[in-house]
Amino acid sequence: MNGSFYTVHGSARGYREKGVASWYGMKFQGLPTANGEIFDVYGATAAHRSLPIPTYVRVTNLENDRSVVLRVNDRGPFHPQRLIDISYGAALELGFAERGTATVLIESLELAEVDDRREVQAATHRYLQLGAYASESAAGELGHEVRLRWAYPVSVSAVDADGRRLHRVRVGPFLTMQTLDQARDVLIEAGYPVPYKIP
Repeated sequence: MNGSFYTVHGSARGYREKGVASWYGMKFQGLPTANGEIFDVYGATAAHRSLPIPTYVRVTNLENDRSVVLRVNDRGPFHPQRLIDISYGAALELGFAERGTATVLIESLELAEVDDRREVQAATHRYLQLGAYASESAAGELGHEVRLRWAYPVSVSAVDADGRRLHRVRVGPFLTMQTLDQARDVLIEAGYPVPYKIP
């Protein structure tokens, strides 16, 4: 990777290590991971340099004790001082999506310990609407700013209301209400108009 070579462990059994976690988002959405799966920013997945693919790990944010179970399906991170790259959705769950990195504990899990729900999708996708603007360029600039700052997926769509054309700015979809609420809090704290939830 990037001119460096890493040895993959023959087994993940007993793996337990502390280090820095980072996340990757929309820049990689839809691209293939190391094992050929398509990367999903909200998937419960991770990239690691030396754990076998696939390996299930519990990642715990040591700053707030939140933890998630992830499946290693990619290689990385490419930054030598970081131990694991996780999906943006997982970073939201762990509470460090806005900061970018966190100190974590990584522990390997046996398959019997994992409730594997990779194929289960939420009944509905949920969005946050930041507003509806008469100016298409204003709506586009707001969407671009939010996408660039936090890597949230953002869409701008036209709608006719009361005889005029408006351009809605929506953030999402979010696969869980928890990640939606966390993103809503981030946007409010940043000074954006209070976004409302839509199905």
